[in-house]
Amino acid sequence: MLKQIQETASYIRSQITTVPETAIILGSGLGQLAEEITDAHMIAYEGIPHFPVSTVEGHSGRLIFGRLGNKEIMAMQGRFHYYEGYSMKEVTFPIRVMRELGIKTLFVSNAAGGTNPSFEIGDLMIITDHINYFPEHPLRGKNISYGPRFPDMSEAYDRHLIARAKKIAAEKGITVREGVYLGTQGPTYETPAEYRMFARWGADAVGMSTVPEVIVANHCGIRVFGVSVITDLGVEGKIVEVTHEEVQQAANAAQPRMTAIMKELVNEK
Repeated sequence: MLKQIQETASYIRSQITTVPETAIILGSGLGQLAEEITDAHMIAYEGIPHFPVSTVEGHSGRLIFGRLGNKEIMAMQGRFHYYEGYSMKEVTFPIRVMRELGIKTLFVSNAAGGTNPSFEIGDLMIITDHINYFPEHPLRGKNISYGPRFPDMSEAYDRHLIARAKKIAAEKGITVREGVYLGTQGPTYETPAEYRMFARWGADAVGMSTVPEVIVANHCGIRVFGVSVITDLGVEGKIVEVTHEEVQQAANAAQPRMTAIMKELVNEK
């Protein structure tokens, strides 16, 4: 696998002229950020050796290299999910490629169902910790020498980036929540009983991504900042039937606030 990672990184390096240390996964709520990237050079996933291809509606499927404000960045426009049929090694393959390219900081976003009764649809939740509920661990198998066999996860989400993001949000008058994100395999949305169980475990929001990427980023020594857009509610008395289209609509409505925080945070670091 290491050979494939290095071959992929070598190909990408041959296609770009920048050397970014910051990467962004443009998940739900961050699609608009792609429009803010200047001097953009795009590479379709289909043309990248060993790279998976996103199959989910709303995920464009390309890498973008350019500048966000005064920072050179790498952005993934479309991520990969376990429910698409990929193994965890495939889901997290781009993170290891990022490490090979010299990425030091990763920003991630996602859509999530809120299990905290104080949350409302459209809230932004800064992720302070997570619960891994995926059936396959992304570090299962022979350890790649990017990190230790048993990596520490006591600060999976960088506390300094969290503090800066809260300060930026306050200065801009944007309300943000904080909480624990629980990652499930999907693709079904949760039942009321599952929402109750996850809430009792300490989860404030539930989604189908992010956790594997964050685990591998930590293994690779990449610091992480993450945000969830609360696109539906898993709170008793507030649970209603939800569709993927409605989730996308709620995430899109949150984009201006998410973009404002993330753009400034990237340029502050």
